[in-house]
Amino acid sequence: MEISVIRTEKVQVKSLKVEAGVRYWEDAEVNGTTDETGEAIPCRVGDAWCPVIDLETGAIAGWPENTLARIHYKVCDAGRYALLDNDGQEVAVKDGYVPGIMSPGGQGYGDYIIMNVGPTGVIENWDSRDIEEFEGAGE
Repeated sequence: MEISVIRTEKVQVKSLKVEAGVRYWEDAEVNGTTDETGEAIPCRVGDAWCPVIDLETGAIAGWPENTLARIHYKVCDAGRYALLDNDGQEVAVKDGYVPGIMSPGGQGYGDYIIMNVGPTGVIENWDSRDIEEFEGAGE
């Protein structure tokens, strides 16, 4: 006789991989200029904004040096957010609403990504402890 069981384990997480369907690209400024078409923002892939963020430091991987961004993207429930372990493997995934960690620049209400990214690619006011929403969200 067999049954399926769910096991919970503690795992170390290193980064957050984001795939956010952006409704209005013009809701961001890159180097002080409104990004009307979304072509100036780093980490754009098709119709999505896809940064990989170091959880400890708030640094966005591959962010071009001396690029500043003020982001206020409306995403609503068009996103996928995955915590990655030290090997880059997804260990917890949230689909849908924007997790609070993605709005260190204001209240996102689950619908908005709100943040400022400095010239070294580090997100201002990043709080790596704000990952409670991922607790129990294994793949």
